[in-house]
Amino acid sequence: MRAEGQANIDRIEAALALVRESLDWERALRRLDELDARVQDPTLWDDPKQAQAITQEQKRLETAINTVREIESEMGDAIEFVEMGEAEGDDDIVSEGLASLTALAERADRDKVQALLSGEADANDTYIEIHAGAGGTESQDWAEMLFRMYARWAERRGFKVETVEYQSGEQAGIKSATLLLKGENAYGYAKTESGVHRLVRISPYDSSARRHTSFSSVWVYPVIDDDIDIEINPSDLKIDTYRASGAGGQHVNTTDSAVRITHQPTGIVVASQNDRSQHKNKATAMNMLKARLFEREMAEREAAASGEYQEKSDIGWGHQIRSYVLQPYQMVKDLRTGVQSPTPDDVLDGALDPFISAALAQRVTGEKVEVEDAE
Repeated sequence: MRAEGQANIDRIEAALALVRESLDWERALRRLDELDARVQDPTLWDDPKQAQAITQEQKRLETAINTVREIESEMGDAIEFVEMGEAEGDDDIVSEGLASLTALAERADRDKVQALLSGEADANDTYIEIHAGAGGTESQDWAEMLFRMYARWAERRGFKVETVEYQSGEQAGIKSATLLLKGENAYGYAKTESGVHRLVRISPYDSSARRHTSFSSVWVYPVIDDDIDIEINPSDLKIDTYRASGAGGQHVNTTDSAVRITHQPTGIVVASQNDRSQHKNKATAMNMLKARLFEREMAEREAAASGEYQEKSDIGWGHQIRSYVLQPYQMVKDLRTGVQSPTPDDVLDGALDPFISAALAQRVTGEKVEVEDAE
């Protein structure tokens, strides 16, 4: 087997191994047999809600398992094709087989990411909340760049994008903003983006053209439905109203219709200003708070299972997930996985999938990577 063919075989096998691990392969096979039997039970639809949940789980497992088997079969066929061409000295057959392996490796990478989205709320819509760190205009401008990056990434994936809350900075940028992304697996794809993002560049706001470092935080949490019961004590809430503001004068109200809710036991703050009705904004903000509390509980459970729980703290050096260096050189580096891009402009225009794919895979494998931060 030629080197390029072996490289693609290794790539395919690594992707399939990760999918098997994420599914817990033997358990998934047994579970699918159980679900197939349940679906054949004529009394299943006596409880339509339960029936829908069972058929959805069956479809998800069946799709994932069949995908692995199909890729394995097609890889075997392609390998045989290459070996036959090599034995007969037919370069055209070899080239065709190698091309099949390349295409199959690309498919395996795509399907791998899809299979990794099997968490409790991965299929749900999601909120992406962005906050500027300390540093005034510099950090607020950086927060707005992140706001645009996630909106562009969501559009590329075909998600519907809504702005729930948007607080403009004093001179430029934003103090905070919240996006609502609607689409299949929106939370699953976005969930690994929570953390602190660092920007290094020559400041456009510094007349001396000095290099500045700015921080902004991103928190991602799923939209939850009425089936998930989150109890909130009204006495734990501090509710403020204020006048809505937005970029370019959009969504600006002449009344105090925007709502900010602070959950005092946890310090979680959410806000909504998307509607001109204070009542509707309050309802939206309450849903956001329930979602944040649900995400917090999921993170605690996941971290407890891995023995690593750490509270989110100040926006600064200690909790970064990614660095974006624009000067003196061009580099975006993920500090968890080591994935890099030499084209920050592309990343800031929404090319996030390689970073997301690697972070999702890391959640399954638990593999730690020693990464030096970009300077």
